[in-house]
Amino acid sequence: MGRVFRSAFRVRWRRERLTTPDGDRLTVDWLDPTPRGPGRRAGPAPVLLILHGLEGSSRSGYVRATAHAAAAAGLRVAALNFRSCDGAPNLLARSYHSGETGDPRYVLDRIRARHPGTPLAAVGYSLGGNVLLRLLGEPGPAPGLVAAAVASVPFELGPCATHLERPGGRLYTAYFLRSLRRKARDKARRFPGAFDGRAAAAARSLWEFDEAVTAPVHGFAGAADYYRRCSSLAVLDRIRTPTLILQARDDPFVPASTLARASAVDNPWLLWSIPPHGGHLGFLGRERRSPGGLWAEASAVRFLADRLGAAVPAVDAGAAVPANHVSNPRRVDEP
Repeated sequence: MGRVFRSAFRVRWRRERLTTPDGDRLTVDWLDPTPRGPGRRAGPAPVLLILHGLEGSSRSGYVRATAHAAAAAGLRVAALNFRSCDGAPNLLARSYHSGETGDPRYVLDRIRARHPGTPLAAVGYSLGGNVLLRLLGEPGPAPGLVAAAVASVPFELGPCATHLERPGGRLYTAYFLRSLRRKARDKARRFPGAFDGRAAAAARSLWEFDEAVTAPVHGFAGAADYYRRCSSLAVLDRIRTPTLILQARDDPFVPASTLARASAVDNPWLLWSIPPHGGHLGFLGRERRSPGGLWAEASAVRFLADRLGAAVPAVDAGAAVPANHVSNPRRVDEP
């Protein structure tokens, strides 16, 4: 329903190709701010990095909706297309996965070098949300973000993959596997021996695909090892960046037990919004003020723009998390 009723925003991206340290190719699509009216932030526009979900891209509706709202709020947008997701095969056998934080960190470093002193924020959806939480909580240098927001995150990859094998999740699984198996066929031809091509073609669940392809290509012992080492639940208590988490109770990807464990993590840097409905990235605004069904996207942009010091158009404020809710440092529970 969210896919059908969400407004389709046209975004004129400016595409940039980057060469990664390991010799692969990354694509970042840029959108400049479109300020309207008084009160805009002086100086260079803050930058918002957007991370898409599994087999998404800058063409995904939720990415374009976020970019539209962010540009209107005076932010410069950088939408990262994960390896193999820009419409062309990447150059190496490896691709992207739920715990791959090296590529977004590399892009943030490039942005920081190009725009020194410019405030940075990031938003991640689904798999991209898990990647962003891992980036925020992993050991080592902090990514230097003023704030972050995520939506529809699979906090525990193993239970979420199993949960998708239920009848309500099989439609999603079939959708993802069509694209994943097609890419795997191409990779098997170009990189023979990198993984078992027959097992990849026979995969009927995300667990089977990750066991056959994702794990061996990216150095994991198997799907269980990949899920254990890359789940964001393990790092939630280590995050020290103001982070808004938008998560529906009826998300077909996330079992109730996983959401309960994640939202129980005692970390005052995490601000939770847990409405009863919204499915997986299907948050549709029921208020007249929610433009184009942008509840999650506008909420994320409002939260981030406020912390970046950018002005937010009044049209987006109605769809955002109410200010009195944001004042609660622990949790935002929608009625």
